[in-house]
Amino acid sequence: MQFGNVTTPFGRRAMTLASVKGQIAAEEIKAGKTVEKWKVFRDISEARGLLGLQDRALAVLDALLSFYPENDLSEEFGMVVFPSNAQLSIRAHGITGTTLRRQLTALVDAGLIHRRDSPNGKRYAHRNKEGVIEQAFGFSLAPLLSRVEELAQLSQQVAEERRLFKRAKEALTICRRDVRKLITAAVEEGVVGDWDAIETMYRAAITRLPRNPNRAEVDCALNEMTLLREEIVNLLMAHQNSTNTGGNDDQNGCHTQNSNTDYIHEFEPVSRKEPGEPSAEKPKRVVGPQEPFPLGVVLKACPEISMYGPEGVITHWREFMAAAIVVRSSLGVSPSAYQEACEIMGSENAATAIACILERAGHINSAGGYLRDLTRKAARGEFSLGPMIMALLKTNVGHARRSV
Repeated sequence: MQFGNVTTPFGRRAMTLASVKGQIAAEEIKAGKTVEKWKVFRDISEARGLLGLQDRALAVLDALLSFYPENDLSEEFGMVVFPSNAQLSIRAHGITGTTLRRQLTALVDAGLIHRRDSPNGKRYAHRNKEGVIEQAFGFSLAPLLSRVEELAQLSQQVAEERRLFKRAKEALTICRRDVRKLITAAVEEGVVGDWDAIETMYRAAITRLPRNPNRAEVDCALNEMTLLREEIVNLLMAHQNSTNTGGNDDQNGCHTQNSNTDYIHEFEPVSRKEPGEPSAEKPKRVVGPQEPFPLGVVLKACPEISMYGPEGVITHWREFMAAAIVVRSSLGVSPSAYQEACEIMGSENAATAIACILERAGHINSAGGYLRDLTRKAARGEFSLGPMIMALLKTNVGHARRSV
């Protein structure tokens, strides 16, 4: 098979293999194939971000298409237009010559047009005695015809991405409103919980969102806000259940009150078995919680958790335990599993266990199951955080020294 119309550009312009490939593809257009030129232009305008084009490049392409005499692109009428730079500049809303040349190069690099240069680099056409164009030198629009299906698919992809982005922003707006009003309702109803810390988590999630976020950033914020809303709803439901139970106890002459409200597991539901979790009863505490390790030692052993602190830094236990709540959610550890760990190990040690699991996340199949196993061992007095902390400390400190 021969391809007689693969040409190289005039002057110092370099030839690329991508240009050769594009010209060969344009030569393989099926006979009789046509497409409405402005439909293709609309698809390109929609997909300009994926094609790496600026608005001015679209203006130049629009001008080139205006020089094509027919409404439908077809090889029957030729695919080369040959306007001068002065004519192009006028139809492209008067852009400068330098900008015009730069945008023409961008269209060529994007594979939307090909240069079909004459021996002297000028743009013109040879006509026969009847005035019919026999050969033209300028810009070939054949790539638009050969890539029409691809361009339509890119346009559809961009439209779908925009639709999903809009839905994500709407969902985030609703979720933010829910969290804000649920916190207000909880405070007004006197629900037990560290609502200042929850408010701080809410504001931190909003602050991390850029002024003009992309879809990935909106999805990340939505996931975080959704988890926070679930935690708040669980706290409200737990409060409602305890209120109902307290009312029944009062009728029977019994009343139990827990005055200890300073644990971080107030962020978590008190006890609910989630779908897919074992139905085994919660382990009863046999051995009391151990004294927590110094925070500085824990952070040296488990440096990864610092990224979940305010501005990537943790300075005290409250920030550490709040970060553990976020890590718990990202690791897929259920609220009930973390609640049990807080009750058996103590809040600081449970948060430390989460930090240790985060360090070894790549080697643990089920973080939730692993934490439950540690909790049961701790309840029987068969587990201590000491060896785990020392092993991680040795690994991370040794690695830091080697890096230096």
